[in-house]
Amino acid sequence: VLLLTLALILVCGWSKPAQDRVLNVPYMGNFTDFELYSGYLEIPGKQRKLHYIFAESQHSPKSDPLVLWFNGGPGCSSMLGFAQEHGPYSMPDGEDKFYKNPNSWNLEANMLYIESPAGVGYSYFWGKDIDHFNDTTSSEDNYAALVAFFQKFPEYQAHDLFISGESYAGIYVPYLAWQIIEHGSQFNLKGIIVGNGVTNYTYDCNPAYINMGFWHNLYGTELRDKMIKLGCKFTNLETESKECEELERQFDRLVSKVNVYDVYRHCYYENETDRMGSAVINGELQTYKRGMTAQEYTPFLFKNKKDNITPPCVYGKGTTDFFNKQEVRDAFHVETKQPWEMCTSRIHYSTGEKASYWIYPILKKNNIRALHFSGNADGAVPTQGTREWINSLGWKTTRPYAPFYIENKQVGGFVEEYEGITFTSIQGIGHMAAQWSPVAT
Repeated sequence: VLLLTLALILVCGWSKPAQDRVLNVPYMGNFTDFELYSGYLEIPGKQRKLHYIFAESQHSPKSDPLVLWFNGGPGCSSMLGFAQEHGPYSMPDGEDKFYKNPNSWNLEANMLYIESPAGVGYSYFWGKDIDHFNDTTSSEDNYAALVAFFQKFPEYQAHDLFISGESYAGIYVPYLAWQIIEHGSQFNLKGIIVGNGVTNYTYDCNPAYINMGFWHNLYGTELRDKMIKLGCKFTNLETESKECEELERQFDRLVSKVNVYDVYRHCYYENETDRMGSAVINGELQTYKRGMTAQEYTPFLFKNKKDNITPPCVYGKGTTDFFNKQEVRDAFHVETKQPWEMCTSRIHYSTGEKASYWIYPILKKNNIRALHFSGNADGAVPTQGTREWINSLGWKTTRPYAPFYIENKQVGGFVEEYEGITFTSIQGIGHMAAQWSPVAT
């Protein structure tokens, strides 16, 4: 059915969906200098709709590439990318106002944001027993949503396509690229872009954070020596000895107040009155979580933790309140009355142990390049883990490790190129590198 749909898209000439056009969003700004669309992409044969926002390029929408963006979680909304990272307007951490974004990605690209899976953000499902997802089923829905997008906007199917995202989108992004390859789709997929993305649990997350933590002076030599002596690996895939588990607990207690998303960054603490918010949505009073702890934002980090020690930093109160305002929901043509949350507990998601590492040789074989950028102060998916799994591919280096520079001759980070992948570290910044270091990214 999907292949037939693609063939029809090539033949037929649909116009842009006027019912999805957005001219103004209260509390954010006007969208008259370029075209903004917001609506739904229905998944055929399933009781699911994924919400999308599409911001046409401010430069040359008829020739600029199409870039699809996902945030991670799993279960976190891609509206975070739109509203806080690289959308036309952005809201800084700890604030409740939007500012015009001089580094918006749609200055040079046609930007598509999809909230996935169904149940996340404004995306929704209906019926029973359809709220369970895994890495494969979510990628199937994402592929179907992309096909549905090209039904609405057929003129963009011939554009160069890049799939991008951060955090757990290190799974979403390669999986969607793999689906495109498997379906033999007539999409002009050129590459993938991943920021601080989980890819290989042997290297990513916990083992990299513990290793990084020592060199960033988060714990001492005595504890480090014990870890080395016992040969502790601290991966999510292996059962550790009781001794190693105890050493991990000691590490967790030492960093329990550290911002895991940027070990040098400020934390936003909450009190009970700030934890929950309320709004009248479609005539009904709804309550919602105004911010997320690290455990709610990236649950895969805490999957096998023995103690419930969660860094207290809370993110996104201003954006959460914004997306739950009725006039904002109306402007975005929201169909559901479920409250919008940064990251949802409405879905059940099973993370796969093989992650997405296995897809990279397939991408290389099909001449699809990968770019991984990594904020080097991130403790959630640390730079060191990314470098280690890239090195484990054994691919030839084509450009040696070297700095790149941004404004005023400042070091923006470092770049190294391989046969099928480019690695870029972003200097002095953490997990949300696209938000916190927009010039470098």
